Amino acid sequence: MPKSKALTPEELKAFKNQLLQMRARLRGEVTHMAESVLGRNWTQGGGELSVAPTHPAELGAENYEQAFAVSLIEAQSNILDQIELALERIEEGTYGICEECGCQIPRVRLHAVPYATMCVKCAEKSERRA
Repeated sequence: MPKSKALTPEELKAFKNQLLQMRARLRGEVTHMAESVLGRNWTQGGGELSVAPTHPAELGAENYEQAFAVSLIEAQSNILDQIELALERIEEGTYGICEECGCQIPRVRLHAVPYATMCVKCAEKSERRA
């Protein structure tokens, strides 16, 4: 398989912009989710009117909804961390280079997963080990 050429400055700028847009969108989603589900105020009007679930099934549904929201927030926070690391790699000049084998990560993969740290072959090997 022929080796890919290094990313051009224009490509790096485009990937950086894509990562910055993803970061802004995910931050907004995480904030919105945390405010709407986890930060819910169960009493309104100084505690006079309670909207807390009173039936056990409602409580179970609410607990499930909160647990699901927490898992989504954790997953999106993990992606946000990966995006931050990708932005750092752009600044360091190591963006697009596989952490495992040192080869250039194909552009197609970077377009699909701009925070990828490994080429497909190395990522598959890593997943099999996990």
